Amino acid sequence: QVQLVESGGGLVQAGGSLRLSCAASGRAFSWYDMGWFRQAPGKEREFVAHISWNGGIANYADSVKGRFTISRDNAKNTMYLQMNSLKPEDTAVYYCAAGQGHIFYYYVEREYEYWGQGTQVTVSS
Repeated sequence: QVQLVESGGGLVQAGGSLRLSCAASGRAFSWYDMGWFRQAPGKEREFVAHISWNGGIANYADSVKGRFTISRDNAKNTMYLQMNSLKPEDTAVYYCAAGQGHIFYYYVEREYEYWGQGTQVTVSS
């Protein structure tokens, strides 16, 4: 079992920045590929970013590429999402997720076994 807790969400103006954190407890954090997903009001949850177990591979949704950066610190059992140049359309609940081993279809929700409760990000125009 892995428990995931997100933090760092909040209200920010368009063009601003936020850094989300995902703290993991339970089984060895470094066994898991990790991902960020988000769900806006009235929309389905969508993929945002993925990072491999050792941080060597990162993937992003086209909508956030060049603005968001995913990273992890396995010594601290924590993953991060640095979000810059935020836009109102980035408003959503952001979820972190963990999947054991290498995830090939990293943009697919069912590839991830464990999920956090989510943290709200609101970007005002």
